[in-house]
Amino acid sequence: MGDDRAGSDDEIARAVLASSPNAVIALDRDQTVLVWNRAAERLFGWSAEEMLGRRAPIVPGELTAEHNAVLERVRTGGQVSLRTKRLRRDGTVLDLRVDTSALLTGSAVAGYVFVHHLTEADEAARTRMARRARLVRRLTDVVGDINAELELPAVLDRIAASLTELTGADAGGFVLIEDERLRLVSVHQLPDSLKGVTAELRTSLVGKLLRTGKTVMLESQGLGDLVWAELDGLHTIALGLAAVGGRPYGALYALFAKRKPGHLELELLELLAGHAGIAVGNAVAYQEAVRQRAHERAVFDASADGIAVLDRAGRVSQWNPAAAELTAMPVEAVIGGPLPFPLPSPGEKLTYQLETGRWLDVVSAEIEETGEVVIDFRDVTTAKELEEAKDLFLATTSHELRTPITIVRGFASTLDSRWDKLSDAERRAAVHTIAERARSLGQLMDHLLLGARAGADEPPVRIEAFDLAERIHAATLGLPVLSDRHRVEVAISDALPHVRGDALATDIILGQLLENAFKYSPRGGLISVGAWPEEDAVVVVVDDEGVGIAAPDRERVFERFVQVDSGDRRRFGGVGLGLYIVRSLARAQGGDVSAHPRPGGGTRMRLVLGNASLIRSDTPMR
Repeated sequence: MGDDRAGSDDEIARAVLASSPNAVIALDRDQTVLVWNRAAERLFGWSAEEMLGRRAPIVPGELTAEHNAVLERVRTGGQVSLRTKRLRRDGTVLDLRVDTSALLTGSAVAGYVFVHHLTEADEAARTRMARRARLVRRLTDVVGDINAELELPAVLDRIAASLTELTGADAGGFVLIEDERLRLVSVHQLPDSLKGVTAELRTSLVGKLLRTGKTVMLESQGLGDLVWAELDGLHTIALGLAAVGGRPYGALYALFAKRKPGHLELELLELLAGHAGIAVGNAVAYQEAVRQRAHERAVFDASADGIAVLDRAGRVSQWNPAAAELTAMPVEAVIGGPLPFPLPSPGEKLTYQLETGRWLDVVSAEIEETGEVVIDFRDVTTAKELEEAKDLFLATTSHELRTPITIVRGFASTLDSRWDKLSDAERRAAVHTIAERARSLGQLMDHLLLGARAGADEPPVRIEAFDLAERIHAATLGLPVLSDRHRVEVAISDALPHVRGDALATDIILGQLLENAFKYSPRGGLISVGAWPEEDAVVVVVDDEGVGIAAPDRERVFERFVQVDSGDRRRFGGVGLGLYIVRSLARAQGGDVSAHPRPGGGTRMRLVLGNASLIRSDTPMR
């Protein structure tokens, strides 16, 4: 009898649905049609056979968000009645009232029930639609404001503030998705101290929303354990996913403590969240572009090479600090004008000398997309000068070697072929000449070897205390008889302290300085040597009354292979290594040597060594 009663109830239910004047549609949780009554067939133009088991194409595209919001609202309890629009099979737009409720099997939501009926617009419907229209217009304005911002913090703050304005929520916030975590980056009507709080994505409400495949969700359970519980009386959270092109950037949280959200609030939240995703995506892209631009500018400005950019018309549009320094032309003097030196073809290198005397290596490359040309140039003056100095060194060395070798070979040949015909005096003179020239060759080779070792940072020195006065006396002993045109005077301070360095290296230094003093004072004159303590050092000076050294060359004379062309110095020969070796040996001992003008004319060479009595034995020499 029970089964008969159940069957009777089913028949009655089917009869009620068939007889209802209102279109009744039931959907499962996936929105597949379960029930499509006769009134629905009449109202929408599709038969039940055509609709059962498929999705009903009756919701206009622009109302999809509204429809989803209604479903989410009734899923959490309650009914929704609203005036809206639906589509007929023939494309006609119907103005309907739709009452929506959950389809329950016991306490579980199995789907949704919709009752549609035609109705005349009443005052309540007009008020609701007018409010919706106002909010949608306001949403349009808000979206415009948000999209006008490009700085990410400003975008996020504007989104959070707009959320409470549009949905009537009591507070709101925005979280960014960063890999597998969430970070709270903006709040409204909540303490700022919450900013920066992070949570695991998988166990969060955002993770739950992502797993549903929806874009909006209501939650009213278990809120007390969330950071949002800072809002007193919190009872409902509406959550909207901010995504662009399927990529979620974050989520909007609308927090309700005084009122309940309706379908309109959920619709607006869904729309705002969608636009927020676009705005955040744009801001992130802009931020990355700004960061990349700043990185490129930093590289451009910090480059040791000069870099210039020419526009399509060949005018300079960019000029980095190194370019200004290398050319001595400030940016304001160059921008908008032509490149101040020739432009090589792409892929080729041009070596060009500026009016300042500086040499540049210039290369260029064209940016096909913009038609701009990038020019890179660097200072090669030192390399150019070294190249020229080496050429001069090779020529000079060849000359310096050829002369004594020619003389040695000539006298040796004479002795070999005419020995018996020469007197003893002539033979002794020839042998003496050969010995002198061999000594000159040996000295030249010693200079070359010392120069090579100094250039390889291997000066042969041993640091210890020694008597400098003794080395000066030994170096100057016998000098007065070498030339009848020179006078030699030595003035050494009484009780000159010992110095810390290498005695043999100092002998070489003193010998070279004295040799130069004789060499570069061909007309004779006074050569004086003095030594005295000075602060924590000991100073040795060698003065001559010779041709002197021009001011611009007083540092260059200590470079390898340099033969100063100014004045009369170049005519005295040499390979340009003597003073280079002198300075290398002096600095290897922790001292230095420098060239100065002598009062009254000539040159003063000043050697400085460390005072051994003031330097601890374990102090390294630098």
